[in-house]
Amino acid sequence: MIDREAFIRANTSLLSPPLVPEIMLHLAHESVPLWQKTEEELGEIGLPPPFWAFAWAGGQALARYVLDQPGMVRGKRVLDLASGSGLVGIAAMKAGAASVLACDIDAFAIAAITLNAARNGVALHAAGDDVLLAAAPPVDVILVGDLFYEQGLAARVFAWLCAAQAKGVSVLIGDPGRSYLPREKLEKITEYNVPVTRDLEDAEIKRSAVWAIRNC
Repeated sequence: MIDREAFIRANTSLLSPPLVPEIMLHLAHESVPLWQKTEEELGEIGLPPPFWAFAWAGGQALARYVLDQPGMVRGKRVLDLASGSGLVGIAAMKAGAASVLACDIDAFAIAAITLNAARNGVALHAAGDDVLLAAAPPVDVILVGDLFYEQGLAARVFAWLCAAQAKGVSVLIGDPGRSYLPREKLEKITEYNVPVTRDLEDAEIKRSAVWAIRNC
């Protein structure tokens, strides 16, 4: 069986996302080589990209906002949906959240979240469940970073978030304006210029915002 934590340590570097220098993460320098190594290691072709190995623009914006506005999460139960590297969940714990459930269906992401949380001195729970298959777990806040990049997934995520908000859960979305972000149904809270790499994006600076759901 593959040792995912060992694989992550061997193929990433400890780096701070430009917008969130308070946090250190195991991050990759390039996406394609890591993707190929992951497929080789598991003997599988067609695996999902290693989203966990990068600090995406929307996640950086949301993490920055949570750290700067800790009252949004302080003392609250938080769900970091499609957590990836764990950046947003780690930021929430540093901002004083009572607990963080960091969910991602990629087993490598779960290993990365565990490593990154330990590196930053916070304790959170990482789970590989697809939480979209049921109603939202008992949390007070749901944080979603950069998850509106695919049409079917975006529609599914937004409907699930709307159902959670209707039950009193606060929802915050960090996104640079991906193709399937339902902007007409959202309210922009704040914006940031996020330094990113051209290996992932179409620019070196990605204007990214934190959004709240205005209507469903």
